[in-house]
Amino acid sequence: MTLDIESAQLLAQLAESGLKPFHLMDPVEARAIMAQLRPEAEGPVMHSVEEVQLGGARLRVLSPSASVRGAILYLHGGGWVVGGIDDFDYFARQLAQRTQCTVVLVEYRLAPEFPFPAALDDVERAAQWLVDRRPRLAGGTDGKLIVAGDSAGGNLAAVFAQRAAQRGQLHWALQVLIYPVTQADLDGPAYLDPQRQLLLSREDMRWFWDHYLADASQRQQPAASPLAAKDLHGVPPAVVLTAELDVLRDEGQAYAERLAQAGITVVERCFSGQMHGFVTMPFLRASGDALDWLGDQIELWLPPV
Repeated sequence: MTLDIESAQLLAQLAESGLKPFHLMDPVEARAIMAQLRPEAEGPVMHSVEEVQLGGARLRVLSPSASVRGAILYLHGGGWVVGGIDDFDYFARQLAQRTQCTVVLVEYRLAPEFPFPAALDDVERAAQWLVDRRPRLAGGTDGKLIVAGDSAGGNLAAVFAQRAAQRGQLHWALQVLIYPVTQADLDGPAYLDPQRQLLLSREDMRWFWDHYLADASQRQQPAASPLAAKDLHGVPPAVVLTAELDVLRDEGQAYAERLAQAGITVVERCFSGQMHGFVTMPFLRASGDALDWLGDQIELWLPPV
């Protein structure tokens, strides 16, 4: 396993700048660093941008055109502790333009101020808000609805997809999981592999879990670890993206395998030489490759142009 040269250069630059790993920062400091890493350029211009306050959560609704092909509820990463609308605005705009779908970017409440299950509660409210506005935001009463997320957002998307299936809510056409957190086992081979301790490490994940759900005995419930679910029948088809040099790779692939075993249509791809977080870093060429692949997979579930 060899790290992509651009990613290696990025890590070297961050090390030279004196950037500390997440687990050596407090949440406020980590959030400030996350903001500093936002893309400097503005994303694609949208047909309309709507800001919505929904209880403790905030939504940004990005519509790429007057006529859209569906709507994507997007849940950002950041270990349930860092990240927000502004940090993921550039990527969300790219995703909207690439798919010609409305993207509803959710700024859910963060831990440790709002620990588990506050983020899940916000996702549920945001999803219902989108369903109620499906005709306008998804291109019609039968417009395709997709739930997507990266890292901790992938965890929330997977959990939400399971819950929607349990409620018989079949209007979610697809779940898109980008290097998702699917279990709370920090002692697996992926977490102990020294080659994978990069932008996200085993100790970082311990720090995130300790803030999100401090009681370790509660982390194996499916609402926290979707891989622990006993029954995955009825969940939406899935697109799962993993990164070769990521401590989360094995659990993302394991979840894809579990979905397939349950008879769910699933497409999984591991991006060679990539580390956690690369998809939402537009200054890496591999990010564009990943966006193209995701767009191609999503388009298979959308109505023709």
